[in-house]
Amino acid sequence: MATEAPTTGTGSLTAERGRLVRQLARILDGPMTALAFVWLGLLVLDLTGGLTGWLAVLSDILWGVFVAHFLLEFLIAPAKGAYLRRNWLTAVALALPALRVLRVFRAFRALRAARAVRGTGLVRLVTSLNRGAGALRRTLRRRGFGYVLGLTALVTFAGAAGMYAFENPAAVRAEGAGGTGIGGYGEAVWWTAMTITTMGSDYFPKTPEGRLLGWLLAVYAFAVFGYITATIASYFIGGSQPAGPPPEGAALRAEVAALRGQIAELVGVLGRPVGGSPGPAAG
Repeated sequence: MATEAPTTGTGSLTAERGRLVRQLARILDGPMTALAFVWLGLLVLDLTGGLTGWLAVLSDILWGVFVAHFLLEFLIAPAKGAYLRRNWLTAVALALPALRVLRVFRAFRALRAARAVRGTGLVRLVTSLNRGAGALRRTLRRRGFGYVLGLTALVTFAGAAGMYAFENPAAVRAEGAGGTGIGGYGEAVWWTAMTITTMGSDYFPKTPEGRLLGWLLAVYAFAVFGYITATIASYFIGGSQPAGPPPEGAALRAEVAALRGQIAELVGVLGRPVGGSPGPAAG
């Protein structure tokens, strides 16, 4: 009996920590969801034109809030290894701005506009999109058509920011590739929208980061665009069907109901005595 008390106490402490983590998530769910959308918007501005002034300060403040939230949940979590496995993308997303704040790349000034910085931007884009998708899922509370449509909009506009950052004329010239690149964010949105709708475009990415991002966008389009078009088509077709014979399933249900009625009548007939209605029971 002496050896069971510590085990019981440890299990109780673990359960209490788990409840505390869930309670903390419920309390901070709304504010952190709103901040995630703001963070994604700031990333789009950073990739397309850079952050200056109060926008840069706001970005650093939001990063500090996310770091504090992550560390608080990590310290409370009963199974820290499992928590890190579930939230490793969040950890990567929070580590990347630290590299910029601490000026780790100062030793690589020659590479600031080249592949090292662009690769970091690609990882930032993917991890921030993951955070935005989680915020959108918490907002809509379910994974339905509205969630897929909203996620597609996020992927389109954020992906366009990444394509412009990787495929602008300066980046293409730095890569030594031919072509003029993507001239502006509006053009990048058009290119991304054509990729998402699987129509394609006459421009092909020139940088390795742009090609990888273009491939990821194409994979996403292949995965969800068929679902979107099928849902829209079923809405229009379902609302314009002419009046006519019932569908096959409804006709089958009607036949089964009629058959059940006939069986009930047959059972009633077989249950009557021969020669008329039953007389009084013999005493």
